[in-house]
Amino acid sequence: MKNGLKIAALALAIGITGGASAYAEQVKVGFAAEPYPPFTSLDASGKWVGWEVEFAEAICKEAKLDCVITPVAWDGIIPALTTKKIDMIVGSMSITEERLKTIDFSDKYYNTPTGIIGRKDDKFDATPEGLTGKILGVQVSTVHQDYANKHFGSTAAEIKEYQTQDEANQDLAAGRVDAVQADALALDAFIKSEAGACCELKGNVAEDVAVLGPGVGIGLRKEDGALKEKLNAAIKAIRANGSYDTFSKKYFDFDIYGG
Repeated sequence: MKNGLKIAALALAIGITGGASAYAEQVKVGFAAEPYPPFTSLDASGKWVGWEVEFAEAICKEAKLDCVITPVAWDGIIPALTTKKIDMIVGSMSITEERLKTIDFSDKYYNTPTGIIGRKDDKFDATPEGLTGKILGVQVSTVHQDYANKHFGSTAAEIKEYQTQDEANQDLAAGRVDAVQADALALDAFIKSEAGACCELKGNVAEDVAVLGPGVGIGLRKEDGALKEKLNAAIKAIRANGSYDTFSKKYFDFDIYGG
C-alpha cells in the first residue's frame, strides 16, 4: 500500500452515524488502517467504504450508538482495544480461542472460507502436498499466518509474512511469492481486479476451527458486557429486519453470514 494512502487512513476519524443524538453513547470503531476490499477501503475522496463499513453503520444505528471510525494498524489493533484507544474492532477478525484469552467477541456476523491463490500459469492446489516447495505469503497477526505455519510450514513450504494483505497480493502479482492465503472473499476481490488478473483461486484450505475459528465477530474488551449485549441484539435485529441482506447484496451474490 502506498505511504500516502496509509497516512490518509490513519488521519481519518469519521463519524458513521452523523445524525446520532448528542446523548447517544459514543464508541470508537477500530478498522485496520489498510484497505481490505470488499470489506473496507478508501474511495477517491478519502472516505471509508465497503461491506464492513455498511455493517458497522447498520449495527450502530440499530444499537443507537454514536460510532466513529478509528483506523489502527492491524498488528496493533488488539492493544489499541485493551488500552481503550478504540472501543470495538470491526475488522474481519476471526473468533479464536487464542484471542479469547485477551479480548471478548460479539456473536458471529459473517463466516466465509479461507482460500489460496496463485498465478494462473503455476498449477498446484491448496493442500500441503500442493504447496511443497512453494513460497506462501500471509499477513502477520492473522489466523491465516497461524494456519499456514501449522499446516504448510512443515511441508517445506516457505512462509513469508507481510504487514498488510495488499503487500502480499502485490508480491504475488510480481512473482516474488508463489501463493497467498487469506479470506476467500478478499482474495476474490483481488483476482477480479486489474492487478490480480494474473492469478486465480487454487482452492479453499481444509477446515480447522481450532485455528480459523467459527466465524468473524466484533472484538470487545472483556469488561464491556453491556456493549456486547447491545451489539449482539443489533446483529440479530439487522439479520431479522432484512437490512443485513440489503447491503450485503451490493457486494455478494450469496449469504455471507454462513452456516
